[in-house]
Formats: sequence, structure tokens, C-alpha cells
Amino acid sequence: MKMNRPLFEPGDIVQHFKRETIKEPHDNAYLYEVIGYAKHIKTEEGLMVYKSISSGTLYAEPAKMFYSEVDRRKNTERTQKYRFEKYHGVLYTDGL
Repeated sequence: MKMNRPLFEPGDIVQHFKRETIKEPHDNAYLYEVIGYAKHIKTEEGLMVYKSISSGTLYAEPAKMFYSEVDRRKNTERTQKYRFEKYHGVLYTDGL
């Protein structure tokens, strides 16, 4: 896949642009661990596989969508450029 931005590696922690809506700084909402890149078995479409930090749920979505820019027409108040960007903050664990 050719991108105009760095690709994520397995183990990278990324944040969804909706993380900007979180008021509580000790909340892991909208944070995900990149599991890797996969291909759809029938269409061979590239997929990103990632796991929610807060729930452990696995997700997969088309890589083209995963790496896309935030739709400014629908999300006028968001400042993050891409739907997912590398997270550089602190991850929190409950009870510690």
C-alpha cells in the first residue's frame, strides 16, 4: 500500500480523532493497539486490524479508510488531521 504518510507498525498505539471529545484525562477511550495489516480473503482489499485499549475488542477496517483524513464537513471542530494518528500520551490501567 502506498501512503503519503508513515504507516503504523504492529504494537503502535493510535488515537481516533474522536479522542478530542474526551474530558477525563485518565480515560483510554478511542485508543487502539495496531495488530497488523491483513487482506480480505475474497477481494484482497487491504485491512487494518486493531484492538481497543479500553475493551480489548478487535476491529478491522479497510486500510484506505483507516489512514484517511478526517471529514471536515462532518467534524468541523476536530483538529486532528487523520482519522487515526500515533498516540504519544500515557496509557492508564484501572486500579493502579
